[in-house]
Amino acid sequence: MDVLPVMRLHYYDRVSSTMDVIHQLAADGAVPGTAVMAGEQLEGRGSRGRTWHSPVGGLWLSVLFQPPVVEGIEVISLRVGLAVAEAIQARVPKPVQLKWPNDLILEGRKLGGVLCEARWQGDALGWVAVGVGMNVRNSTPAELGSVAVSLSELNPGISLEEVANPILAALRALDLGTGRLSPAELDRFARRDWLRGRTIREPAEGRVTGVGEDGALLVRTASGSDVSLRSGTVELAAASHSR
Repeated sequence: MDVLPVMRLHYYDRVSSTMDVIHQLAADGAVPGTAVMAGEQLEGRGSRGRTWHSPVGGLWLSVLFQPPVVEGIEVISLRVGLAVAEAIQARVPKPVQLKWPNDLILEGRKLGGVLCEARWQGDALGWVAVGVGMNVRNSTPAELGSVAVSLSELNPGISLEEVANPILAALRALDLGTGRLSPAELDRFARRDWLRGRTIREPAEGRVTGVGEDGALLVRTASGSDVSLRSGTVELAAASHSR
C-alpha cells in the first residue's frame, strides 16, 4: 500500500519570515502542501521588496507548491487570492474583494496580500512558495488607519484559528495544473474584482475592464484601445478614489 507524504504545518512563535523558512524546508525535501505559520514576523515582506508589518494577532502563513506546469506561474497569486477570499467570506459581514495582482481588500482598505516566489533548479522549476499575510486580530498602525484594516474591526470575536484553518485547507486543495484561468475562475474573480470599472493612471491610463485568462490586467484607454498589463504598481486616478 502506498504511503501518502505528510503535509506538515510548522508553527513558530517568531521568525524572520515564513517565506525564508518554507524555502529552506523545500530545499531540504519537504513535500508540496507543507506549511509554515508564525505568530510574528520580524522581517515580513510584501511584493516588490516592500516590508510588511507582521505583529502578533495576524495570519502569517506560507505554503509550498510544486506546479506541474511552468507556464502561468503569474496566475498563481490570483488563484490564491480568490481561494483565500472565498475561504473566509462566511466569517466576514462585508465582501472580501481582490485587487490585481495580489491584494485582499475589505471596505476599500487593504486586509492582506499574497506573495509568490519561485525557485529554479537549473532550467527546471523547483518549487513555488506562496505567502499569505492578513490582518486578523492585530491592530494596524495609526498612520495606516485609512488604508489598512483588520478582520476584528468588522468581526470583533473572530479568532486566528477560524481564519487559518479554512485558508490552509483551501490552499492545499488548489489545482495548479493549468496555466490559464478557467471561465469559472474568471467569473468568480470578476465578482470580487475591486479594480473593475475604476480608472487608473499607472501603469497605464484608462478604465479597468477585468483580468484575462493569462492573469493580465485589462485596461481600456481613453482612445478606446485595450491593453493587457502583466506587471506594475496600480495607481488610481483621483476620481476613482471616491467610487
